[in-house]
Amino acid sequence: MINIAYAMGQGGATGEGCGGFSAFIPLILMFVIFYFLLIRPQQKKSKALREMVNSLKKGDRIITSGGIHGRITGLSDATLTVEISEKVRVKVNRANVAALSQPAPQATSKKSD
Repeated sequence: MINIAYAMGQGGATGEGCGGFSAFIPLILMFVIFYFLLIRPQQKKSKALREMVNSLKKGDRIITSGGIHGRITGLSDATLTVEISEKVRVKVNRANVAALSQPAPQATSKKSD
C-alpha cells in the first residue's frame, strides 16, 4: 500500500522547477540599485574632479584637501606652486587640490567697430 506521506511529497516537488534562477533575481536587483545609487554618482564626481585638476591654470584660486586657500602661481606636471599670502609660496601636489574657489579672470577682448 502507498503511504499517504509519500503521495503528498511527490506532488509538492513539481512546483519548484525554476527555483535556481529566481533565487538570483533579488541579488541582481540589489546590485542594480547599488550601481545607480552609489557607484555611478561616485564615478561622475571623480571624473569631474579629475577634469577640474587637469584644467587648472595660473591665477586660479584653489582650496587644497588640507584646507589651504591660495592662488596658483606656477604649474608643472605633478605639482602646483600656490601663493597663500604675499611672498609666501608652497608647492602642492596636484592630487591634493580639493576644489576650485575662483577661476582666473579671463582677458576680455574689446571689438572696435
